[in-house]
Amino acid sequence: MPYKNKADRKYKNAAIYEASPEQVKNRGERNKARAKLMKEGKVHKGDNLDVAHRVAADKGGSIKDGVFVQTAGANRSFKRDSKHNLVSEVSKRERKKK
Repeated sequence: MPYKNKADRKYKNAAIYEASPEQVKNRGERNKARAKLMKEGKVHKGDNLDVAHRVAADKGGSIKDGVFVQTAGANRSFKRDSKHNLVSEVSKRERKKK
């Protein structure tokens, strides 16, 4: 439900979460991965590409496990039906492993 007054929105919890030591570390890992590929010339600022991890960072992956370039849509989306409802939160790559 939209807010009538933008001042009513609560951003305090998000700010606390993003400032937690664990999330600061995770953000640093993501930034390192992108910087690494920028140095190699594989990605550039504003190119609509994401740096994806072969093993997801939230599942214990790191830069050492491998990173690759992927379009933003492919990296951030899951399979949907014709009405745009979420069908599966399992990526194509994870489905192939099974």
